[in-house]
Amino acid sequence: MMRSAIAGFAFLALAAAPASAADLPRQSMPYKAPAYVPAVYNWSGFYLGLNGGGAWGDSHWNGFGVSNSPSGGMFGVTAGYNWQGMGSPWVFGLEGDVAWTGIDGGTACPAATNCETRNNWFGTTRGRVGYSWNRFLPYVTGGIAFGDVETRRAGFSGSSDTNVGWTIGGGVEGVIVGNWTAKLEYLYADIGDTGCSAAACGTATNADLQLSIFRAGINYRF
Repeated sequence: MMRSAIAGFAFLALAAAPASAADLPRQSMPYKAPAYVPAVYNWSGFYLGLNGGGAWGDSHWNGFGVSNSPSGGMFGVTAGYNWQGMGSPWVFGLEGDVAWTGIDGGTACPAATNCETRNNWFGTTRGRVGYSWNRFLPYVTGGIAFGDVETRRAGFSGSSDTNVGWTIGGGVEGVIVGNWTAKLEYLYADIGDTGCSAAACGTATNADLQLSIFRAGINYRF
């Protein structure tokens, strides 16, 4: 009788063991955080900014057969608009700027006088095409350049014209923080020539002006 009871208890214990194991809490799977994917910067939008730098160039006075090398600083304002399609690295834009300049240079003229070429303001309206590496944008640019070309010869009244020419160049722009960007840019500009009559310069002449411009800028994109 005792042996039968012990055998019965053993059987019941073995039958209950799987049920008890099923009631135990299961071990949870380890949590894996989603992979971090940095946000892709989009350059689209309107922007305003400031720019400053310097320019060096050449000016030829054909009536006297002489040339001078005007140079000086510039500081101005910029406005533009960029468009970048979703998922595309190409950035297309239109940009305009105007700067106040102190560009001038002179050379010896006949009769111990000085032939000076001066530029007091300069501006451009340009297209831009860039290729975006997220927050870094190298670009090429080109369009219209305009500004004044002023001639001065000692002892004469000289002349001044507002001219329209062309410009081409390139640069790089990068995001600083938020919507703020900074850029470095080179432009070559030819803003044509101004005529100076014999009465105004002693001898009838034209004086042209070509400039190499290096400048930096900071923009805020809206």
